[in-house]
Amino acid sequence: MTDLLLITALTLAACFAVGLLGALLLRAIRRSSLRYQLGVATLIPVVAVAATVVINVALMFLSAHDSTVVLLALGIALVLAVVGAWLVSRRFSLASRRLKDTVGLLVSDLRGAPDLSATASSATDHSLPAELARLEDELAEARRTLAESRQREHAAEQSRQELVSFMSHDLRTPLAGLRALAEGLEDGVITDVPGTLRHFRSTVARMTIMVDDLFALSRVQGAPEPRELSLVALSELVCDVASEAEANARGADVRLEVSVPDQDNLAVLGRHEDLSRALGNLISNAIRHTEPQQTVHVSAVRAEDGSIRLAVQDGCGGIPDAYLDRVFDTGWRGSPARGSTDGGAGLGLAIARGVVESHQGEIAVRNTEMGCRFEVALPQAHPSVRA
Repeated sequence: MTDLLLITALTLAACFAVGLLGALLLRAIRRSSLRYQLGVATLIPVVAVAATVVINVALMFLSAHDSTVVLLALGIALVLAVVGAWLVSRRFSLASRRLKDTVGLLVSDLRGAPDLSATASSATDHSLPAELARLEDELAEARRTLAESRQREHAAEQSRQELVSFMSHDLRTPLAGLRALAEGLEDGVITDVPGTLRHFRSTVARMTIMVDDLFALSRVQGAPEPRELSLVALSELVCDVASEAEANARGADVRLEVSVPDQDNLAVLGRHEDLSRALGNLISNAIRHTEPQQTVHVSAVRAEDGSIRLAVQDGCGGIPDAYLDRVFDTGWRGSPARGSTDGGAGLGLAIARGVVESHQGEIAVRNTEMGCRFEVALPQAHPSVRA
């Protein structure tokens, strides 16, 4: 029993001594590479076991043959432990270097233009541990998000520049005309004063439309206003807006057809004024670009998932595929034919998109056989709301 107590005491002492030395060594290299710290931490328990085995072999008075066998096995185990610690620490070092390169690319993206074609080159042939792999995926996702944000910012800046250019041109022309008329009236060279005043009034009306469009666009694209939402019956709204546009359609020799359900008011939670403006912009845009004797069809239905789907089908002949992604950009005009012939600022579709997105909806356009189809999806107010 005394021998057993002695062996136990010496084993504990050896383990304590090795553990203390290992802790001191880890403290000494705490600012060094994590690779070395991981290697030392891996070898501490193995060295402690080796020390206790050597002590026990010496105390048990084994034969030289038995001692040699035990120590040889211990030596091989130590070599395997060292190799294993080196492999693990090397893999971790390579993985950390790869993450460092990925973080470096992210920092470069933050300082300049993102380049998604650039990837971390270090250790690309070595798989990462699960935790570090997830971290790398998150960093890669952050880079993609940053790149998309930069692209949106660039597109928004380009749209703003185009808007300033278009507005400068659209305002300069009527202002120059008003100035010429004012000078003519002042000099007395204009004899048709009533006609000139009517021209003044119509020009001011067109400029007012431009200013109103700018204010509306600023409101729908800016921070959401703290305005109270209410239930809006889209079935009634579609019929009302279409009725207001009927005179415009007759003047353009365009048929205007409306299709809404009879037993469903298609209620959504939103702002009646904004939704009316968005739908009015879509309908007026469709009428303006539809050929005479053609039809503009406006429809509203409830989809199977409960959402409300609005559609405005025109007869414009279609939009080139290269322009489909830009029709909702601020101030964009694909051609003079799709320009601001009615005094607007080319902001109607941009305002419509802003209104729809502010109501958590989606808007899209696609070409059909006869023209374009603008489609709006709005979330339902409540599954139980019906006419």
